[in-house]
Amino acid sequence: MDRPATRVLLVEDDEDDYLLTRDLLRDIKGNQFQLEWVPDYGAALEMMGRNGHDVYLLDYRLGRQNGLDLLREALNQGCRGPIILLTGQGEREVDLEAMKSGAADFLVKGQIDASLLERSIRHAIERTQDREALRQLHNDLERRVQERTAALEASNRALQAEIAERKRAEERLREADRRKDEYLAMLAHELRNPLAPLRNSLHLLKMSQGDPQTVGKAQGIMERQVQHLTRMVDDLLDASRLTRGKVTLRSERLDLGRLARQAGEDHQATFEQVGLTFTVAVPETPVWVRGDATRLVQVLDNLLQNAAKFTGRGGQVTVRVEAVEEERQARLIVRDTGVGIEPELLPRLFEAFAQGDRTLDRSQGGLGLGLTVVKGLIDLHGGAIRATSAGRGRGAEFAVQLPLVPEPAALAGMPTTASPGRERLRVLVVEDNCDSADSLRMLLELFGYEVAVAYSGPAGVTTATEWRPDVILCDLGLPGLDGYGVAGELRRHPATAMAHMIAVTGYGQEEDRARSKAAGFDQHLTKPVDPDVLVRVLKAPFTN
Repeated sequence: MDRPATRVLLVEDDEDDYLLTRDLLRDIKGNQFQLEWVPDYGAALEMMGRNGHDVYLLDYRLGRQNGLDLLREALNQGCRGPIILLTGQGEREVDLEAMKSGAADFLVKGQIDASLLERSIRHAIERTQDREALRQLHNDLERRVQERTAALEASNRALQAEIAERKRAEERLREADRRKDEYLAMLAHELRNPLAPLRNSLHLLKMSQGDPQTVGKAQGIMERQVQHLTRMVDDLLDASRLTRGKVTLRSERLDLGRLARQAGEDHQATFEQVGLTFTVAVPETPVWVRGDATRLVQVLDNLLQNAAKFTGRGGQVTVRVEAVEEERQARLIVRDTGVGIEPELLPRLFEAFAQGDRTLDRSQGGLGLGLTVVKGLIDLHGGAIRATSAGRGRGAEFAVQLPLVPEPAALAGMPTTASPGRERLRVLVVEDNCDSADSLRMLLELFGYEVAVAYSGPAGVTTATEWRPDVILCDLGLPGLDGYGVAGELRRHPATAMAHMIAVTGYGQEEDRARSKAAGFDQHLTKPVDPDVLVRVLKAPFTN
């Protein structure tokens, strides 16, 4: 493929010199030049600014102006092609000035022949192309350096941000570890606290010689301490289950006002005993929400216990329920006039290891998990909880928000009837902890049941098939054969296939209940079981 012709612009005010240059170009072997002539300085400057030629030949003498002026002005206006200056005399000063100003070459007209002109044009174009290639390489290199620099700076910023975030995370981890260590020390202290009154009460019972007043006081102390221990263990388990997403709600339509009234009735006596004024304000019309009644009552209990704990004698605790129709929200507000909350504690009040007072003179006790459990349960209900306080000694307010639901259609009540259960039910207790088994046997006998005890899984199967109990209370962690195996054996045996079997265990998560049901148990109770609850559970299957 033929190369395109080299486009040459000649700026020359003398036509004879133009013709001479044209002839020289024609004499070049393999002539591939396209010559254009312009005699005017201004027109030449305009054409050179358009960069429409491959090379420019400028005469030094252009009337009142000269080629050096045109050279400089054209370069300033962006002319990129090589410029060769032509002059009638070989003046060294002009030569040096031309090359200094940016000319590609300097030729003396009287010394130019076709070969010299061709070589000068060719070398000028090649040098210009080389310079342009170098310029492009330089620009490309500069662009790459800038890109790499920007990428490096971005990477450096990201690395610095990552280092800063890692330092913050490490600091948060150290803080969490510190708070956890403090909390574990406090946990051990709080769990040991009830043991002293329990042990003292046991000594009182031994030394009372049957004195009713002493026995009654000792029993009261023991009941309160057992309830206190149970609440702490329940809070620990609930906090753990909520953290691991193991709590499942049994949701139904509920009247939040009714729950608040019931909780108020349950706590009224307690508040009066400690000298607190307690009021409950609920609307006359129901405030319907969707939730788990047991868990929402737990929320109320924890908030009320928290208010009672931190409000001194003579203080006030109020519960208010309201429906905010325009926001489609139900609000439950518990307010007290107690010790208040420091502003710095408010942002982490609901964290598991946050404690407002960690000193040795903590008079209120408790694990500080109640509010953690409350927030976890409210989150599960799709609600929110907010704590506010004006500061130390200014009281506190806890506001719970839950989504309102439409009013339910009226439901016709269905009457139910019940008749007394059977007399002298046979109950088999299968439990490897001898103290637990024997104390439960004595308790059930006091309630009028006929009771037998087996201390292992195989013994439980043998006793059940021979004695044929009505109800079997069975632990799950048994030696020889676990509770699931016991249930399977007894369901397959004709003598015990219809017995009412109840799993009694320290494991109370949903998967534990599902597994016990699959094994053949009718019910699942979590230790420690309240005696009144146990009696109700025992009677229920035999009530017509």
